[in-house]
Amino acid sequence: MAIWFTWFAGVAIFVFCWQQISKSTTWFFVWDAPRIANDIIGRSMPPDWFYITKLWRPLWDTINIATLGTALALLMAVPVAFLAARNTTPSATFIRPIALLIIVSSRSINSLIWALLLVAIIGPGVFAGLIAIALRSIGFCAKLLYEAIEEIDHDQVEAITATGASRWQVMAYGIVPQIMPAFAGITVFRWDINIRESTVLGLVGAGGIGLQMQASLNVLAWPRVALILSVILVAVIISEWVSAKVRGAII
Repeated sequence: MAIWFTWFAGVAIFVFCWQQISKSTTWFFVWDAPRIANDIIGRSMPPDWFYITKLWRPLWDTINIATLGTALALLMAVPVAFLAARNTTPSATFIRPIALLIIVSSRSINSLIWALLLVAIIGPGVFAGLIAIALRSIGFCAKLLYEAIEEIDHDQVEAITATGASRWQVMAYGIVPQIMPAFAGITVFRWDINIRESTVLGLVGAGGIGLQMQASLNVLAWPRVALILSVILVAVIISEWVSAKVRGAII
C-alpha cells in the first residue's frame, strides 16, 4: 500500500505541475517552433567565416576568465575545505557550520546570477566574469575537497602524530600528500566546467565570446551566430579532451 500510495502521489504531483506549466505556455509558438527553427538554420548557413578574425581576442578572454577564475576559487576553496572537514576543522560547533554555509551559498547561485550582480556592482567586463566564475567554483571545489580530506587513511596521520609532530606538520606530511591526486583532479574538472560556463557570461555583459554572441543576436546576424556557436563547440571539445588527458595522467 505504501508503494502504491507513493506512485499515486508522484503521478498526482506530475499532473499538477504539468497543468501549471501548460497554463503559462503559449502553445501556438510551441507548434510553430519547427518552422521557426528551420528558418533560422537557413538564415545561418553558411557561417560568416570572415568574422572569425574578430573572435580570437574574445575567445582568449573566455579562456582567461575560466583559468584565472578557477585559480582564484582554489585559493579560497582550500582553506574552506579544511575548515569544513570533520577531521581538520578547529571547531565542529562554530567554524564548520560557517564553512559549510559558504559552500552551500556558492553552489546554490548560478554563475550567470553572480555575473549579473557583479556587472551591476563593478561594471561590465572580463573582471566581473572572472569573479563570477570564482565565486561559483568555491563551493564545488571545497565540497569535493573536504570529502576527500575526510576519506584519508588515518593510520598515516596517527603515525606522524606519534612522532611528536605539530598540527601543521601532520597536515603537511600526513594529509596533504594523500589529497593531492584528488585536488589535481578537482582542479582540472572544474576548469573544464568553467570553460563552458564562461562562454555564456558575455550575454550579461561579463566579457568573453558571449559578448560577441549577444551583439550578433541583437542585430539578427545569424551567419555570425552560427560561426560563434561553432567556435564555442570546438573550444569546449578541446577543453574536454585536455581535461580527460590530464585526469587520466593523474589518476
